[in-house]
Amino acid sequence: MAATTPLFSPGASIAQAIEWLNIHAHAFFAMIGWAVETVLGAAEQLLLWPAPWLLLAAIVLVALLVYGVRYGALAAASLGLCLASGLWKEAMQTIALVSVSVTVSVLIAFPMGIWAARKPRAEAVLRPVLDIMQTVPPWVYLIPAVMIFSLGKVPALIATVVYGIPPMLRITTLAFKEVPRELIELGQASGAGFWQVLGKLEIPAARKTLLVGLNQTILLSLAMVVLAGLVGAGGLGAEVTRGLTRMEMGLGLRAGLSIVAVAILLDRLSRRALG
Repeated sequence: MAATTPLFSPGASIAQAIEWLNIHAHAFFAMIGWAVETVLGAAEQLLLWPAPWLLLAAIVLVALLVYGVRYGALAAASLGLCLASGLWKEAMQTIALVSVSVTVSVLIAFPMGIWAARKPRAEAVLRPVLDIMQTVPPWVYLIPAVMIFSLGKVPALIATVVYGIPPMLRITTLAFKEVPRELIELGQASGAGFWQVLGKLEIPAARKTLLVGLNQTILLSLAMVVLAGLVGAGGLGAEVTRGLTRMEMGLGLRAGLSIVAVAILLDRLSRRALG
């Protein structure tokens, strides 16, 4: 049976647009790629510079002294698993990618969430955009990213950021909408300006809900690790992919458990640090 001709096929137009961007905005995208590679490279070098056992001991000691025995033991178990699995370098690459991705996601989503909480029309416009970002498979927006930046860390970061923005933005909007109006009016009546009300009243009142958004952003960013490995970003995701393609159960399991260990560690430490 002959294939049915689609009535809606925007692929050709999008491909032409990407080709035009590659020709006319190459310098701009090259600058973005260089900036991303530089930041991620610096983060990786910072984590890989000391000997693994030395960095592990330092992190465990800091967690022990600052947060207590429970978190020190958690850090020792999580990072110890990565080291014992022979995937220390890959784990540090993953932590660097997730840390930078979460930072960028929060820097974008947090102010937009505050704006949407104050402007119902802005929230109404953003809602379908966020729906698309969360429901469209990551491969769809990863294709143009790869076409522009080629394989590597840049498209992986873009895909991770796109995936991490919606939960933080939605929960930030919810958090600020739930701040009691009386509290804001009291601050304004006492002569506090916008930034004083925001920093001293609204953010403290919304902190617990905001931490939920940060937690979801971290976990969803880690969920993109395997996809990042598929496009050449390295890290634990690349090891999961290698285990799958080679049918090596041991490698895939070790990499998968290391991803879980990193996720638990980042989640618990971020909650404790900001809670």
